Amino acid sequence: MKPGKVIGNITLSLGAPQFKGARWLVVSPQGPEELTGQNSSGISQASTPIVYDNLGAGLEEDILYVEGTEATQPFEHRIPLDAINVAILDNITFRPKN
Repeated sequence: MKPGKVIGNITLSLGAPQFKGARWLVVSPQGPEELTGQNSSGISQASTPIVYDNLGAGLEEDILYVEGTEATQPFEHRIPLDAINVAILDNITFRPKN
């Protein structure tokens, strides 16, 4: 699982039938610089994934997401999916060791 911050959402006018009613999030991965506040913008320079969301995460919320094969586990049939939201976080405390 990876921590991320929701920085946007995507609305589709047409998509694969498997995704009917799906919500899509634009997520900024959160690394040590973002979690400790060293990156004042809070937006990572890392690649920004588009994450499937069926939990209802909103803008600026912190989430945990998984990528790859694990992202398809909640579905009965194979589905073309790269990342899925698995948790909406209430709080993150991160204190790296020096």
